[in-house]
Amino acid sequence: MKSQWESLLENLGEWEGSFTRLSPAGEIQEDTPTVVSLVSLNHHQTIRQTIRRLTQPPQETVLEYSSLGRGVLFFENGAFSQGSLQYTPAGDFGAELGLIAGDRRLRLVQLYDRGTLQQLTLIRERRIGKPDQQPGVELTLSELVGIWEGEATTLYPDWRQPDCYSTRLSLQQLDPNQLRQERMVAGHGMVASTASIHGNQLKFEQGTQPVQVLLLPGGASATGPTQIQSGKPYFLEVGWLIQPNLRQRLIRSYDAKGAWVSLTLVTEHRLRSL
Repeated sequence: MKSQWESLLENLGEWEGSFTRLSPAGEIQEDTPTVVSLVSLNHHQTIRQTIRRLTQPPQETVLEYSSLGRGVLFFENGAFSQGSLQYTPAGDFGAELGLIAGDRRLRLVQLYDRGTLQQLTLIRERRIGKPDQQPGVELTLSELVGIWEGEATTLYPDWRQPDCYSTRLSLQQLDPNQLRQERMVAGHGMVASTASIHGNQLKFEQGTQPVQVLLLPGGASATGPTQIQSGKPYFLEVGWLIQPNLRQRLIRSYDAKGAWVSLTLVTEHRLRSL
């Protein structure tokens, strides 16, 4: 297996894209063109990250690091998440979740203030100089419904052995206002829930706490609570429809005490629509 640092190196290159700031309801508030470069130095011992926001005047931030913090984990393909280790009701909280497919990346930042979702930033990028052989697919409800099967890998912050397992997800639109979800949960079999449909928002009111799913530009989706309820487990998720019938999801999970407990990467294919 690759080390965490070797997995980080999958993100090397110069990435052209944009930072799209969104409201908690998924409305676009600002879109800023960007170029982000990650360059290795000292025989891959150091990474220099340069973030250029192509505003007027341009803004540039340069970071260098030679180790990874406790709040970040990488998968072997370069997918990663970094963020808060612990939720506290009185403070700021958030995480970045990043997916990678060849020479394209999709990242999502979800920020909370005192438990309330305040802002999302969607980052869509491609490596400069590489042909865009996979044009983006827009994520609509019709592209989402169906039976999805795939494979998942779960990493843990305490460095225990990763878990690998099969996944199954069924999404069926019952009527113009309702979506039924059935998903396989380890140790619990199939778990069903129903969401109400509000334009680009899917609202699940059952479970340990209410969760919303936002269908976003570029084939992206953002999942998480709009208000974190203390004493209950929850998760933050980004999804990406990379190709028709091919989707990745990255899930950062927290326990009932608000501690970060795992990071899961799911790669799934739609077997058929419903």
